[in-house]
Amino acid sequence: MKYLITIIGPTAIGKTSLGIALAQHFGCEIISCDSRQFFKEMRIGTAVPSSDELAAATHHFIQNKSIFENYTVGDFEKEAIAKLDELYQSNDFVILVGGSGLYVDAILKGFDAFPDIDAVVREEVTANYEKYGISYLQEQLQLLDSNYFQKISIENPQTLQNPQRMMRFVEVCIGTGKPYSSFLNQTKNNRNFTPIVIGLEAERTVMYDRINQRVDIMLNEGLLTEAEQLYPHKELNALQTVGYRELFTYFDGECTLDFAIEEIKKNTRRFSKRQLTWFKRNENAKWFDYLTDRNEIIAFIKNIIHNS
Repeated sequence: MKYLITIIGPTAIGKTSLGIALAQHFGCEIISCDSRQFFKEMRIGTAVPSSDELAAATHHFIQNKSIFENYTVGDFEKEAIAKLDELYQSNDFVILVGGSGLYVDAILKGFDAFPDIDAVVREEVTANYEKYGISYLQEQLQLLDSNYFQKISIENPQTLQNPQRMMRFVEVCIGTGKPYSSFLNQTKNNRNFTPIVIGLEAERTVMYDRINQRVDIMLNEGLLTEAEQLYPHKELNALQTVGYRELFTYFDGECTLDFAIEEIKKNTRRFSKRQLTWFKRNENAKWFDYLTDRNEIIAFIKNIIHNS
């Protein structure tokens, strides 16, 4: 039997170090599931594992793409499943370390299959968004798939402000003549592994302190310079990311540097709350305090393996 030991949890909680410890214990490799650490131009602001950490265990999908590439969650699913098939040929274990809930779900459960959409439809939706703004997309989704609009309004309201996601919803509705939600949860790809999902968490005050410290470390490591180099490309989808967006606003002259830094910390704290909300939906996850002795977590994993 093959096992995918999956580590989930909010940002700055210690997923990377636990993943390395488990990879060393089980003698296996790590697949990173952080949708921003894919991009080689975004090293500091995405908290890419250090050179020592990367040397301690073999990692895949770290800085393997460029911000100038169009890389979707569907692309990641295909590439990651192919890599898993390859790794399972010589090992029964692989570690998945991820803070991006949608990407973790794509690996564990499969990505919903959607029909191809005519390029003309896609261009029309994009043009209307550029002309009328996000409200156009919101109104269209509410009109064409009111149930799904209500669902994300309640469960994931920030999605309503995400142009890329919203354009996708609308173009599927228009291009197929069916609600976007009608394509969800239809067919899932079979997986040839058994997932063991480990969640890391902490008291909210502790979690927020760790986030604030991480932002300060990033700034000391040169985040400002990195963001300045990326500023000419600030409209790219990959750069619509906490830690960069706020500094771009500073470069635009719309705020002070101190204000931008506080915004990074505040928005990262909000992001961590959304991460936890997403991951807590996984009923199969076993949650541990981030300070839990690793031997206790290893014993839990071995017990599952023994009883499976």
